[in-house]
Amino acid sequence: MSTPYLSMDLAKIEANARRVVADFAAHGIAVAGVTKVTCGHPAVAQAMLRGGVSMIGDSRLRNLHRLREGGVTAPLMLLRVPALSAAAEVVACADVSLNSELAVLEALSAAALAQGRVHEVIVMVDLGDLREGVMPTELVPLVTALKALAGVRMVGLGTNLACFGGVVPSRENMGQLVALSDEAARAYGQPLRWVSGLNSSGLALLEAGHLPPAMNQARIGEAILLGRETIIRRPWPGTAQDAFLLHAEVLELKRKPSVPIGTLGEDAFGERPRFAERGERLRALLNVGREDVEHAGLTPLDERLSIVGASSGYLVMDVSAAAGDIRVGDVLPFALTYGALLRAMTSEYVEKRLLPLSAGDGVDTRGAP
Repeated sequence: MSTPYLSMDLAKIEANARRVVADFAAHGIAVAGVTKVTCGHPAVAQAMLRGGVSMIGDSRLRNLHRLREGGVTAPLMLLRVPALSAAAEVVACADVSLNSELAVLEALSAAALAQGRVHEVIVMVDLGDLREGVMPTELVPLVTALKALAGVRMVGLGTNLACFGGVVPSRENMGQLVALSDEAARAYGQPLRWVSGLNSSGLALLEAGHLPPAMNQARIGEAILLGRETIIRRPWPGTAQDAFLLHAEVLELKRKPSVPIGTLGEDAFGERPRFAERGERLRALLNVGREDVEHAGLTPLDERLSIVGASSGYLVMDVSAAAGDIRVGDVLPFALTYGALLRAMTSEYVEKRLLPLSAGDGVDTRGAP
């Protein structure tokens, strides 16, 4: 078995999706499953769909193509606001896209008319996280202009929180989104299908019962894939946090000083690492490094082990507490944060292994498609 590899437990992803979908459904909210951290992996999307998500969302057009080519027939949502230059491709491969620029909407309209399609759009409004979206005062003018465009249909109003500025979803900002959706619907001249204001950061608000009744769509990735809400990364009840595990092999096992010997300067990444004097320690070198994963986002499943640091190609670990139980050639498993999972998925040097194995499943050695 080649190492390093990332195991993806499809049964756990499906079970996580089923739990999250049920929790949102109890409040009248449909869930769009987000696959962007897995590079639009079709098997992951299918597991989410078996768990009850209503559509699949991803931020990359290449990933949407991968999903379609992998047999995903459910509606696809482009989560990153489209590039003006990619309007024709967006219309061709996405059923719905998130939008904030009139020039892009005009290009989508022209592309949809040329392709004989109607492209659905969710207009994004910025409620303080300062990422994508028009400011609230700019919403009605944009929607009024959008109303005149053939080939595109406004089906919802959305916002994104906690991903850039760290703004927490609240009763107040979700109430503001609902009020703005009413304004947008009046300006557009017809009801909107979706009020799409939640991601995995909204689970605590859901749990507290503080969501406005009109909220009816959530775009969920991490809570399904890693079983956590994203404000304090608390495990979500009834979900597994180990659907994804990174596995790396011990290449070298030797006793060495705990502090480097000699005058210290910058390391290969321009940083000045700090080391605590702990005497001689048993150290292991593993075959995964910063080129493959965000090492600060790894947690050894064996609690006796600790990560000392990483270079581009090695993970350095202190395994003194497990002396005698670890040997060269052993494969050690690690839990991952969202950032670590993203890096591992996009590394072409990390194999992707689907669990449980079945016909058509197995090893996927591709990183980002």
